[in-house]
Amino acid sequence: MKIVRAKRNEDIFYAVRDGNILKHLSEAPYERYTFTGEETALNNVALLPPCEPTKIVAVGLNYAKHAAELNNKLIGNPVLFIKPVTTLIAHEDSIEYPAITNRVDYEGELAVVIGKKCRNVTPLEAKSYIFGYTALNDVTARDLQKQDGQWTRAKSFDTFCPVGPSIDTEFDPAGKRIQCVLNGETKQDSTFDYMLFDVLNIISFISACMTLLPGDIVATGTPEGIGPMQRGDTVEVRIEGLDTLRNTVK
Repeated sequence: MKIVRAKRNEDIFYAVRDGNILKHLSEAPYERYTFTGEETALNNVALLPPCEPTKIVAVGLNYAKHAAELNNKLIGNPVLFIKPVTTLIAHEDSIEYPAITNRVDYEGELAVVIGKKCRNVTPLEAKSYIFGYTALNDVTARDLQKQDGQWTRAKSFDTFCPVGPSIDTEFDPAGKRIQCVLNGETKQDSTFDYMLFDVLNIISFISACMTLLPGDIVATGTPEGIGPMQRGDTVEVRIEGLDTLRNTVK
């Protein structure tokens, strides 16, 4: 099942995507859902970020080659940081290039959407707390990251977290390929088998220190191949089996 969140005129709704038809839902469908009976063509709506998180919890340095390209040492546990919800934008929205930075990078990632309240779960239990998966771009002002010596400001500008376009509730990340494509040229190309910490261990680790709520997003890290974007560029996060996330830079 593919879930989208969409806007038609002033009406915002969740829906199940069936080809190019959206079947409206009465509410956010994390633990239950009901169809309203209304249907809308996909080309008659604007897609929004597919969920409404209270927080975006991201994992840094989850691929060894990416850690190496940044000259960062691995510490034996997932490295966590938070992106504010004001960074969220949807598929086909524009990433804004801040005036105070000279390098804005793409970072293609797999995102997990949480389906129910999650606290102190084991890796074996974690699967039942996953609602689904989507694509995410952890946009980063790389020069500010180096300047600050930590990541918060560099990753927290408005528009620095494109997500979507849909949440796939049946997706299995095992062995799947992830690519980030800039202006038609593949820049990142890896598989989720190269993650140092898999999805279930990540969720368990996060839940040991904070409560994850329905709709929260867990970004699972980016592979090697990060690099800069320029104004006017088009960037795509392509994940095998998921809908492609596409944005432009302005």
